[in-house]
Amino acid sequence: MELKKSQIKMWSRLGTRAAYGLGILELSKKIDNLMVLTGDTSTSAGLDRFKKKFPDRYLEVGIAEQNMMGIAAGLSSEGFKVITSTFSPFQTLRCCERIKVNVGYMNHKVCMVGLASGIALSTLGYTHCSIEDISIMRSIPGITILSPADCGETVKATAAALGHNGSVYIRITGETRDCQVYDENYDFKIGKAVTLKEGSDVTIFATGTMVKESLLASERLSEMGISASVVNMHTIKPIDKEAIQKACETTKLIVSAEEHNMLGGLGSAISEYKSTITGAPPQLFIGLPDAYGKAGNYDSLLKGFGLTAEGIFEKIASKIKN
Repeated sequence: MELKKSQIKMWSRLGTRAAYGLGILELSKKIDNLMVLTGDTSTSAGLDRFKKKFPDRYLEVGIAEQNMMGIAAGLSSEGFKVITSTFSPFQTLRCCERIKVNVGYMNHKVCMVGLASGIALSTLGYTHCSIEDISIMRSIPGITILSPADCGETVKATAAALGHNGSVYIRITGETRDCQVYDENYDFKIGKAVTLKEGSDVTIFATGTMVKESLLASERLSEMGISASVVNMHTIKPIDKEAIQKACETTKLIVSAEEHNMLGGLGSAISEYKSTITGAPPQLFIGLPDAYGKAGNYDSLLKGFGLTAEGIFEKIASKIKN
């Protein structure tokens, strides 16, 4: 899907969830057999306009997410292109067995969208935060995992997922308004990372909200004379092995940055392949600790966990000094 500059700017002001909803509205003009299901999240997913315009292509299942996945698999088996949307912990962990059996094992194609993943819903506590979703979904065969960096990429990821030949989980991070990473249209391919900045000392593989923060951190590193590549790893499964291979051959330190538990997420996916490369450089894992913390303000929690440009910069600089 090609994006116009005007769309990119508008969607960035609205945030990823609203951009996702508007993107679905655009895609529905080209996809006649599209069915959208939500678990009481039409407004949260920015789908109110779609619901009003296409009432026969929208199903509100309510707070019954497991049933939603069963219905989605059934519609898929009848030839519909199906999207499900609800908050990330309910889309993944609550529906885990249904996804395993009805989507993974039975091979029914469904595009699953996890809203407000990571710790965006931090004031509601860790029942609503989602720090385990990547690791859960990675372990189910046949599921592709996308984690877009900004609003425009969220729409591109959704379009790519609907055109993909298998099931896809799209992990949407960040709050209502998100930082813009891309200013112009670009080529988005599932499984192919995007190098946003070239460097010779460090390669930062970032995903979701951490892409923008990593770009800002790389500028601080440059001031110290440290040349850092920044790679948007928007696809976590299948991981881009060529990008990892190149980074291991051209830089001295590999960094993974994600708004997810440091176990089982992007960092783990990178290290699994990196372990097969002889003489690969060390890896610095930046993410959320393997623990459930306290509820709190989103920005404050990100700062506390070092998931900001300053935090990423400090961790990399400290690692290089030592």
